[in-house]
Amino acid sequence: MKIDNITAETVQKLEMLLEELLPESESQVVSAARYSILNAGKRIRPVLLMEFYKLCGGENFKGALCFAAALEMIHTYSLIHDDLPCMDNDDMRRGKPSCHKQFGETIALLAGDMLLTKAFSVACGADGIPDDRMIKAIEVLSYEAGENGMIGGQEIDLAIENKEADIEIITEMYLKKTSALLVCACKIGCILAGASENELQAAEKYAESLGLAFQIIDDILDKTADEKQLGKPVGSDDKNNKSTYLSKKGIEASRKNAAELTQKALSALEAFSGDKTAVREITLYLLDRKY
Repeated sequence: MKIDNITAETVQKLEMLLEELLPESESQVVSAARYSILNAGKRIRPVLLMEFYKLCGGENFKGALCFAAALEMIHTYSLIHDDLPCMDNDDMRRGKPSCHKQFGETIALLAGDMLLTKAFSVACGADGIPDDRMIKAIEVLSYEAGENGMIGGQEIDLAIENKEADIEIITEMYLKKTSALLVCACKIGCILAGASENELQAAEKYAESLGLAFQIIDDILDKTADEKQLGKPVGSDDKNNKSTYLSKKGIEASRKNAAELTQKALSALEAFSGDKTAVREITLYLLDRKY
C-alpha cells in the first residue's frame, strides 16, 4: 500500500476545506496565511488525526476534518514563526521563499497569529461532534500547542542555541517541539471517535515515539538530504549551532535510534482492535522518507 493511496483522499478534502475557510482576500495577512498553509506539505498531522478517528470507529468524517484543519493551521503558524529571523531565520520553506521573505516580517507574524486564533474557531465549528468530546479535544489542542507542548519545545530550542546540551534536554525538546502536535493529532482522533482510556494512552505512546523518530530523521536530513528535494537549505542546525541527536550520536547511531523508536510506536498500536494497516504504512514511510 503506497503512502499516496492512504493519504490522497484526506489531503484532497483537507485542501478543499482550507480553501473554503481561507478564501482569497485583499488582506495581506490572509494572503500570507494562504501562501503558507496551501503550500503543499506532507499533512501528516491531519492525516494521522483522521486515521486514528477511523481506527477507533469514528464515522462523522466532516466533523473530524474540521479538527484536522484546525491542527494544520496551528502547525502552519508554528512554521511561519519558526522561520522568522528572531527564531531559526530560514529563507526557504517547501521549495518557496518563507512567509516573511515573501510578505515581510510584520505580515508573517500576523499571519501566524491569525492562523492560531482561527484554528479554535474552526474546531468549534465541527458539526455533529458531541459537546463533551469537542471540549476534551479542544483542551488537548490547546495543551499540546502551548507552553507544556510545542511552545515549550521552541523555548528549549532557543535556549540551547550556541550551547552544549545533553541528550536528556534534547529529548525533552523533541518530545515537546515535535511529538506534542503528533500526540495532539492521534489523541484528538481517538477522543472524537469516543475511544477508551486505554486507547488514548496507547495513542499518546505511539505519537511520542513517532515524534522522536521523526525529529531524529529531520536532523539527519538537515545534514544529508538533497536541498532541492528537501525544499529548504540543508545545514541549518550547524548554522545555528544546535545540539541535536545527530551532533551527539552520529548518523549511524541516530538512524538506529529512529528505527527502534519506530518499532516502539508500532508496538503501541497493538492496543487497537481496528484495521491498523494505514497507520503502520504511514509510520514506516516517515522512517524512510527523503524530505
